Amino acid sequence: MCMEIVQGKNFSITDPQGVNTVIYKINETEKEYLAESPKFTIERLDYTEELRGDVKKKTFFVEDPKPEEELVILSFGKDRVVVNMGILEENKVLISKKPSALKFKTLYSEKEEEFKEFKYTPNLKRPITIIDPETTEEVKPVLYFDKDTNEVRGKCKLKPYKSYFAFEIREDKNI
Repeated sequence: MCMEIVQGKNFSITDPQGVNTVIYKINETEKEYLAESPKFTIERLDYTEELRGDVKKKTFFVEDPKPEEELVILSFGKDRVVVNMGILEENKVLISKKPSALKFKTLYSEKEEEFKEFKYTPNLKRPITIIDPETTEEVKPVLYFDKDTNEVRGKCKLKPYKSYFAFEIREDKNI
């Protein structure tokens, strides 16, 4: 039997009834890829869920963590999304009080359309994600290779008459 040992950290949060929280880790792109890639990419954290009465306890996992990991915490409730920034230190999460360079918006269309294209880094990480607020699942992009620009790109197809939540991390503080 072969067992893989994963170095990592975990932390737990509790979602009240009617709230579903998802968390993303912010990655800074390696210097050698910066010329052709976005400065930041995002990675959704895996979690386990345990029901405790009317609340859900979620334990999130970070593999191979740095001493400090920047996090985007999205709590989806009925008709709204609460956005928080945090830092994972040791096994605790500190919620940030300073503004961050997080750009987010609601996407809605009455016709079926593909959302704007976006570039991936050479290790297939992306700077933007689109989330279905009802299920909190990501809208999975269709990947393709753009021969003109020699890049891997993604396109997301959105359903008509439905709202989506999209966000990306940018360096510019004046968003």
